[in-house]
Amino acid sequence: MTRLVRASGCFLLFTLFISFFSSSLFALTNDEASLIARRQLLSLLENEELPYGFEYKVDINVTFPNQRLRRAYIALQAWKKAIYSDPFNTTSNWVGANVCSYKGVFCAPALDNRNLSVVAGIDINGADIAGYLPPEMGLMTDVALFHINSNRICGIVPNSFSRLSLMYEFDISNNRFVGYFPKVVLAWPNLKYLDIRFNNFEGCLPKQVFLKGLDALFLNNNRFRCNIPETIGNSTVSTVVFANNNFTGCIPHSIGNMANLNEIIFMGNGLGGCFPPEIGKLKNATVFDVSFNQFAGNLPSSFADLKNVEELILANNKLIGVMPKNICKLPCLKNLNFSFNFFQGEDEACLQASKKDIVVDGDSNCMDNRQNQKSLDTCLSILSNPINCSKDKCGGGGGEKPPSPPLVLSPPPLPPVPMQSPPQPPTPVQSPPPSVQSSPPPVHSPPPPPPVHSPPPPIPSPPPPLFEIN
Repeated sequence: MTRLVRASGCFLLFTLFISFFSSSLFALTNDEASLIARRQLLSLLENEELPYGFEYKVDINVTFPNQRLRRAYIALQAWKKAIYSDPFNTTSNWVGANVCSYKGVFCAPALDNRNLSVVAGIDINGADIAGYLPPEMGLMTDVALFHINSNRICGIVPNSFSRLSLMYEFDISNNRFVGYFPKVVLAWPNLKYLDIRFNNFEGCLPKQVFLKGLDALFLNNNRFRCNIPETIGNSTVSTVVFANNNFTGCIPHSIGNMANLNEIIFMGNGLGGCFPPEIGKLKNATVFDVSFNQFAGNLPSSFADLKNVEELILANNKLIGVMPKNICKLPCLKNLNFSFNFFQGEDEACLQASKKDIVVDGDSNCMDNRQNQKSLDTCLSILSNPINCSKDKCGGGGGEKPPSPPLVLSPPPLPPVPMQSPPQPPTPVQSPPPSVQSSPPPVHSPPPPPPVHSPPPPIPSPPPPLFEIN
């Protein structure tokens, strides 16, 4: 009875703003997104699954070339009913038995029977559709490509999606999904591309996600927390983005085992401690971004082994020491940003690099030879009690012993230091790191983000030739 009352109440509320949806292209409010999610939950069974044989109990007065297209029709019609706003009329031709002619729906010969035509892909990127995913979507078991980025889809990914065992590319980015990491993806043996960025997923990452044969993994701009699983070292990804979440703890030492890695971005989290020396094993990495975290101590000497790195972004941490020559002279380096740290110096090679075609940003550190540096008091708050990376659990004994900080720092534009000895600075009180927001704090000169930071473009992309999937 309570369930029916809630459902009725939701329906009445929907009638109040359904006309607003039909004409508005603006983002959903939190209340609107919450209401759509509640509608979805009311439509789901307890296990978010469909009863066995459900599709054969649906009365349809239309004939289809095969049963798989019939099931696809049931799924697509159920999805159309779960859509509350379609400003571009993307689904206006979702009528009749010819589902292969539906806009955004792509058919191809079945992998197990070339004589059967089946729905193999969905691509409605950028359609600005508001609604939710019904459990009937699990009937389209031939779908290998599912692209719905840049819409206003709310709620969760139903468990019935685990039936889509041929899934190869799954892109639900830039929507309003909620809940924990969608574990249905762990049931897909052929998945290569997973993009769930710019949603409201939360909780911890399952360690199994790094045991899949993924090529690209985008997790950024959600609400994930906890430590990054040690299983990251087993991952086959070439690109992985953790940016703008609430991850804490160390970078796992197993990171050095990621042989295929080209780009990894940790920006905008609560990660900390010293860097593990295993980072130097990332021989193929071209982008390494750890900005806006709480990393501390000296850079490991192994960073000099990042021979292919083009973007090395270390800004907005608590790093100390001297920026060494062998990092500033990395052969492929194009952008080195170590601003807003506590470095006390840099090799001459770093100054020379900034005069060439390499962008070097060392602002807001504790260096005598640069303008725009931190004040003496701010520098001493960290340098008077440096972290010892040889004992730090995150560094794993691979860090270099930090040099003793100078007694007197005179970064410009400080006034001349008096002749008498300065008073001994008080021992700083170590405060816990500030809570990490969903986006990095504002700075005067933030590092230019690599291309993968941008939200997914709302441009429909045609599916790949699905017959090539093994």
